[in-house]
Amino acid sequence: MSTSATLPGEQVPGVALSEAPRTTAQALSYGDRKLYKNGQPHRVIAGAIHYFRVHPDQWQDRIERLVAMGVNTLDTYVAWNFHQPHQDKSPDFTGWRDLARFITLAGDAGLDVIVRPGPYICAEWDNGGFPSWAISNPEMTLRSSDPLFTGVIEQWFDHLLPVIEPLQASHSGPVIAVQIENEYGSYGDDKDYLRWNRQALLERGITEMLFTADGGTDYFLDGGSLPDTWATATLGSRGPESDEVWQRRRPGEPFFTVEFWNGWFDHWSEEHHTRDAVEAAAEAKKILDVGGSICLYMAHGGTNFGLSAGANHDGAIQPTVTSYDSDAPIAEDGRLTAKFHAMREAFFAAAGRELTPVPEHLERPAPVLTSASVPLSRGTTLLDFVRAAEPVSSIKPLSFEQLGLDRGLVHYSAKAVLPAGEATIKIRGLHDRAQVWVDNAFAGVLNDANGADGLKVTTGGGMARVEILVENQGRINYGPLFGQGKGILDGVLINQRYVFHWEQRPIELELPLSELLAVGATKTPAATDSQPGADSSRGFFSGTLHVDAPADTYLALPDFGKGFVWVNGFMLGRYWEIGPQLTLYVPAPLLRTGENSITVLELEHGGTQAQLHEEPTLGLVGVTYVEDLG
Repeated sequence: MSTSATLPGEQVPGVALSEAPRTTAQALSYGDRKLYKNGQPHRVIAGAIHYFRVHPDQWQDRIERLVAMGVNTLDTYVAWNFHQPHQDKSPDFTGWRDLARFITLAGDAGLDVIVRPGPYICAEWDNGGFPSWAISNPEMTLRSSDPLFTGVIEQWFDHLLPVIEPLQASHSGPVIAVQIENEYGSYGDDKDYLRWNRQALLERGITEMLFTADGGTDYFLDGGSLPDTWATATLGSRGPESDEVWQRRRPGEPFFTVEFWNGWFDHWSEEHHTRDAVEAAAEAKKILDVGGSICLYMAHGGTNFGLSAGANHDGAIQPTVTSYDSDAPIAEDGRLTAKFHAMREAFFAAAGRELTPVPEHLERPAPVLTSASVPLSRGTTLLDFVRAAEPVSSIKPLSFEQLGLDRGLVHYSAKAVLPAGEATIKIRGLHDRAQVWVDNAFAGVLNDANGADGLKVTTGGGMARVEILVENQGRINYGPLFGQGKGILDGVLINQRYVFHWEQRPIELELPLSELLAVGATKTPAATDSQPGADSSRGFFSGTLHVDAPADTYLALPDFGKGFVWVNGFMLGRYWEIGPQLTLYVPAPLLRTGENSITVLELEHGGTQAQLHEEPTLGLVGVTYVEDLG
């Protein structure tokens, strides 16, 4: 299906204007700064839950908790790379990826639904929701009206929007609004692209209210809003000030904070963010008091399972932790927090409802496993594992994208002549963390901030084997570096001299665990542990957990350094001793009665046991969220 870069009635020279479908009456409408639903005065009181961050067996429970908070609407992004990680496979909308089921469950619970299909979603999600293959063409101008970019989006929308279209209110479904792009005013100013995005939705049958979302200032509105489309705000404070901007810039439009940041997310090595419940609720009330609508981002954050966490960049990569608890009213494990009750009180008051008790079954904490230790035994070493993958040869090092790898690891290996005495190994264009070995001896770690400075090594001179294991710690999800590649994007130098002729082995860690383990198990023995300097503390570890009845638990790996952990073959996520997160949430549906396997791939130094805790440890409490409006 072809689409244009214009709205009906507008024409761009040289671009054919296709006819937009006839629309039916929308559920939402507005006038004179008032919002209506089916002709009646209305206010959206919403909470965000992302289906891709919650185990599907827990969708119903989390939606029930959202309803109990007093909202009337559920908000969700759609993550393209969750549905189509590989280009050669059609998008998957089954099982955990059954978006229609999630939306229907919300509707059955009495909630309206706002869908935010992007395709750019940010959301602290890997690559802002894009599969890397979709935007790896170096000739493509991202998030613009470049046909190379809009062409791949058309193909995705051709699959996605037929899932959403029949769930609209016009078909008696719960979907009352759909977002155009996402916070575009924070990235670019190509209004042709925004108009194209809007038209693409219309032509594929989206008839309910369309809207844009941007920061609550003139600057963000300048880049991200359209004159004839409802503009909504994203902010964490100063709602009345933004409402004044809307009165001046968007006369007649009701004020809607589609993202009210009542909490915040964490990066590895940084502090754990919390926001006082009373203070957050007071800021939310300010929006409600001026007659505005509101959506809590997040109402329930969930978990960045697997390798789905994104990253920011501020001079160096800032990878996001596995937990997406975000200090939300409904905690990562479903507990109702003090913030839940503070927001509930505000929402009930705004709706003129009597504050009734929360249903007892929702107030009760979910069952958790008793604290325990699980012995872990060593398996295949890290170097044995990564050396076993099928090599790809090249003159210069290849990036993840050139190797067709989205997430995981790439092992680079080459022979190089090192001078006698001291030499410096430099990696130019490193994205984003590398472990280096020289002749099987571990030399150190480099990252995107210091890779070009290099590591100093002392050798006897002559030919040496240089091995570099690069970890993609999460693709950038926000800002001008969005879409940046991973791996070694330039080259490797010994002092000032480039090393050529490389073998690289891509390691797709999100393959079924049995396939990963089989790689190392079938490897022909090579010179690794048997040589001096070999390190067997890095690699696979495994253990067995006996469970009488499945329940939630919080997995810790004391004495381990950095790596990945699987439970019953499901990749739970990343761990890292630097914190702030020290336990990983294991939802009960991942466990089974009887024996359960725990598998760890350690990159730095292994321990002897895993521990089950009865409470999460996400970091020290009390680091206050502070909003930066840019």
